[in-house]
Amino acid sequence: MIHDLKGEDHMSSAVGMLFAMVEENWNRLESITGSMSQEEVDYKGPGNLYNSTAQLLRHIMFVDLNWVYRMKGQQLPYDMLEQYGPMIGKDNKLPFIEGVSRDTLISQHRLVMTMLQQTCSLLTDQDLNTVLAFGHENEKQASVRWALWHMADHNRYHQAHINQLRKWYKNDNSNR
Repeated sequence: MIHDLKGEDHMSSAVGMLFAMVEENWNRLESITGSMSQEEVDYKGPGNLYNSTAQLLRHIMFVDLNWVYRMKGQQLPYDMLEQYGPMIGKDNKLPFIEGVSRDTLISQHRLVMTMLQQTCSLLTDQDLNTVLAFGHENEKQASVRWALWHMADHNRYHQAHINQLRKWYKNDNSNR
């Protein structure tokens, strides 16, 4: 297998490359969480002081979902906000989540990735210059190009957290 950042044949060149970055990181996320038990998915690190893998998976998916709707020029539907949100809780932390399987979280994210793929199929390289509002109160601006890069980068950033949780979990369970 040759690793490349060539997008899908029906995508324009730059859009395809950026989509391939997001997809590559998503595939890695799916792979690194594949063997996790429910206990490990819900594990919050030493002293229960950190976000669990479940919280991080939901967060990554929800961020991606928001970007897809921004790219489509649409508001996130209220039912999706209710089902998958909020972005952060009233305590300024990721919302608590427990008992939701890794497979359910990955399946939900797979639907978002399909939506992203469909959206990217409609974009031209020129569309990458389109400016989108984002932030908790839409106070920031970014190009579609940056949004796609950010989706890939954000996913990788939290993969590092998940990998750290996995190390802690293994160490905690080897001492039992």
